Amino acid sequence: MTTEHQSGLPPSIIVSSRDLARLEALLESPALSRHPAAIALSGELGRAQVLPPEQIPAGVVTMHSRVECVDELHGEPHSLTLVYPHEADVERGRVSVLAPVGSALLGLSVGQSIDWQAPGGRPLRLRVVAVHYQPEAAGDFHR
Repeated sequence: MTTEHQSGLPPSIIVSSRDLARLEALLESPALSRHPAAIALSGELGRAQVLPPEQIPAGVVTMHSRVECVDELHGEPHSLTLVYPHEADVERGRVSVLAPVGSALLGLSVGQSIDWQAPGGRPLRLRVVAVHYQPEAAGDFHR
């Protein structure tokens, strides 16, 4: 359990300025302006530390990152890629940033965990175990 959980505060997160600009544009679309997932994501972005893509540490979950995480409450491993809504594909492990787990993982670093509710209300505590691919660390700034 992280210090953030013990104090009741969410973990600190880091977001690249490029991801922030794209996500803000997405959230401004009329279809999403009042959507609960968009409101939740907007809140996450509001508390994020924003860095240029070139300064994002390698272990931070950014858009298009391939992530390994574990549900600490149930011992279940998960591998997923964080994507924009139009790229989501559950069968291929591509999770939308507007899905609860997507917005929860955005900006977390390896070793951090966050509590969230799975569909149906089941509590989960996801801990980031590894970031297997991060566009910024790979020098892919034009995705």
